[in-house]
Amino acid sequence: MSNTHIGHDEPVKLTRRELEVLTLVIGGKSSKEVADQLYVSKRTVDFHLANIYDKLQVTNRMQAFHRATSLGLISYDTQTASV
Repeated sequence: MSNTHIGHDEPVKLTRRELEVLTLVIGGKSSKEVADQLYVSKRTVDFHLANIYDKLQVTNRMQAFHRATSLGLISYDTQTASV
């Protein structure tokens, strides 16, 4: 798991699967495309996204990308990397 802090709160901890989902969605894939690639349901992807948004304290993919990048959870290069 990757972790870092948001302000003075507890560290942000994203699971490996959450990082995988986040990397794919910020790379431009839809929830359905991510689901197909990871062999899970769209509902599972949406569940992971909801957890990611909650942990990062954001409300959309762009905010999640910016927050995760600023926290060092992902690098800018991750956006273009294939998973």
